[in-house]
Amino acid sequence: MHAFTAVVHTLGPDPEAMLKSLGAVAFWVSLAIIFAECGLLIGFFLPGDSLLFVVGMLIAQGFIAVNIGVAVLLLILAAILGNIVGYWIGLKAGPSLFKRPDSRFFKKEYVEKTHAFFEKYGARAIVMARFVPVVRTFITAIAGVGKMDFRKFVVFSFIGAVLWAGLVTLAGYFLGNIEFVKKNIEIILILVVFISILPLIFEYIKHRRERAAG
Repeated sequence: MHAFTAVVHTLGPDPEAMLKSLGAVAFWVSLAIIFAECGLLIGFFLPGDSLLFVVGMLIAQGFIAVNIGVAVLLLILAAILGNIVGYWIGLKAGPSLFKRPDSRFFKKEYVEKTHAFFEKYGARAIVMARFVPVVRTFITAIAGVGKMDFRKFVVFSFIGAVLWAGLVTLAGYFLGNIEFVKKNIEIILILVVFISILPLIFEYIKHRRERAAG
């Protein structure tokens, strides 16, 4: 079990311990984290996928006293607003994103890989990126840099937010009171992260097959 815990910690802060330590303000801090990860370039290291699952789980367990419907709507809204802010950062900052020097918390390769992801998948990248850590933080700014049609951007952001923030939180809510989940939360969080990147894996396999057929 210690090995699993170590793996989870390498993926970012432990969301369960963090939220439990915050008490009554845990949910509001969660909203801020989701907003930051979806729009502010400093949020790429935050544990979005596992955080959403744990929020749902703690609501089911009664630790977070928020109605699950209200929670899901607010988390979706935070994700959408984060994307919109990220878009405008990219639109206004422009090429300077690509010229920013590497630092402890920022590397140019993050932006370059995200740009390649956006170029490859186009508008649907906004939806797919929700499930890819790091990429989901920078994809919004890249869309702004590329001056993607704003209305189209908002539509795809909405779809992605519903699928990501909505479904992952609900999964935590409905699975949170299952005894196995309570006793094996480290394993569950690893599975959440793995499942979150499945769309990218499927898209990669599809791309390889198309190349082989062509």
